Amino acid sequence: MKEIIIINGPNLNLVGKREPEIYGDAPILEFIEVQKKLYPNLIIDYFQSNMEGEIISRIQDAANYCDGILLNAGGYTHTSIAIADAIAAIDKEVIEIHISQPQAREVQRHISLIAKHCKGSISGFGLNSYKLGIEYFNHKFSIEK
Repeated sequence: MKEIIIINGPNLNLVGKREPEIYGDAPILEFIEVQKKLYPNLIIDYFQSNMEGEIISRIQDAANYCDGILLNAGGYTHTSIAIADAIAAIDKEVIEIHISQPQAREVQRHISLIAKHCKGSISGFGLNSYKLGIEYFNHKFSIEK
C-alpha cells in the first residue's frame, strides 16, 4: 500500500478557527479523517508544526518511508530557504498546497521559495486543495501498478 504525508506549517493547526473567511470553518483534522475513508487504498499520514526545524526534519524523515508529500508550508513558503533546500535534497515528489490563493493576497505572499523544488502547486480551493493533491497521488499510484 502506498503512503503519503500531509505536512502543514505554522498556524495551520488553527484551520477551522483562524480567519474563516480565508481558510474556511471546517477543522482540518476532521477533513483529513474523511479523506482517509475516501481513499482506503492510501495510507495518509499527517504532521503539523509551527517550527521550521521540525518541518525540515519531517520532510527528511518522510522521504525514507513515504511515497509522496503534500506540503503546506504556510508562511514559511515565502521565507524559508531551508525548507526549500530540504525539498531539493530528497528524492520524493512534493506537491505545494495552499488553502487560499497566495497571488490574491498580500504582496509578500506572492513569492514561493519552495515552488521550484515541487512537482506542482495547488492553491485557492480551500481544504479541497489537499484533496486534489491526494487525488494526484492516488491516480499516479494506480497507473504505476
